[in-house]
Amino acid sequence: MRTRTPASRLGVASAVALASLTLASCASGTGAASEASTPASVTVAGVSVGVDSAAKALVPQKYRDSGEVRVATDVPYAPFEMFAAEGSSQITGVDYDLGQAIAARLGLRFTFTAQKFDGIIPAIQAGKFDAVMSAMTDKKERQAVLTFVDYSASGTGVLVAKGNPQGIKTYTDLCGQSVAVQAATNQLDLATTWQKDCTAAGKAPIQLQQFPKDSDAQLAIKAGKVVAALATKPAAGYSAKTTDGGNAFELVEDPAAPTGYEATPNGIGLSKADPELAKAVQKALQSLMDDGTYTKILAKYGVEGIAVEKATINAAVS
Repeated sequence: MRTRTPASRLGVASAVALASLTLASCASGTGAASEASTPASVTVAGVSVGVDSAAKALVPQKYRDSGEVRVATDVPYAPFEMFAAEGSSQITGVDYDLGQAIAARLGLRFTFTAQKFDGIIPAIQAGKFDAVMSAMTDKKERQAVLTFVDYSASGTGVLVAKGNPQGIKTYTDLCGQSVAVQAATNQLDLATTWQKDCTAAGKAPIQLQQFPKDSDAQLAIKAGKVVAALATKPAAGYSAKTTDGGNAFELVEDPAAPTGYEATPNGIGLSKADPELAKAVQKALQSLMDDGTYTKILAKYGVEGIAVEKATINAAVS
């Protein structure tokens, strides 16, 4: 999957997060203090979510002491991560809500901070974050750096202007056309492989235009600079449904790919330095699946179609 704020806009949020961590590490009895400051439960998608003792028991001590998991996310990428309102810094969306529910199960706080998508993995490697929840595709190559707890599955969708003026019915109709895609995403990789199909069909290659954010790609459609934009199908569908009251975009429905092209698992990426945290998150997520909270969170954003039955670790095989 995958979108995503200039570094200058992250300074305040990062400083606050760093300050809270510094205070926690300098205080005596940090474990007790952090547990006291962690709510006994949170309400997510109308459900009161509390601690799962078995999942909490798996949490590494350093996270119990700080009471916090620092989560990087690239905003906006609706419906997975987005701002609650125009001009607001409050993050909401599928990933945010699911993160809050998992945190409640673990007796922790998941603190979300905006970070450009292509800088998230380097930031985790540098120790600035502990995890990523940003509609990230679980890929074998990413598993070299992150441990993924997989929570959904989806493929790539094609977003076009309302009315589909170019008559795009399938991905090969994009050959020879200008198409927007977000940099450093699975959609860029997939579009690159489609070029071979264009050549095999005797057509011109897709003219890919890369943008730092998915929202920039959508603006390119409105401006007539591209005929389509590629994004995860749930995100593309949400944009088609909500942007300008549903009058700006349309989602191409290809019967050959009902859940999107090359559907893959999407995961919560956690630092490989903390394998026990991944196990704790997996157990917490599974408990949310078992009691129906997970389904209610997805339903809140109209993306029930991405649901999986089991919380797995590193499910991607390629």
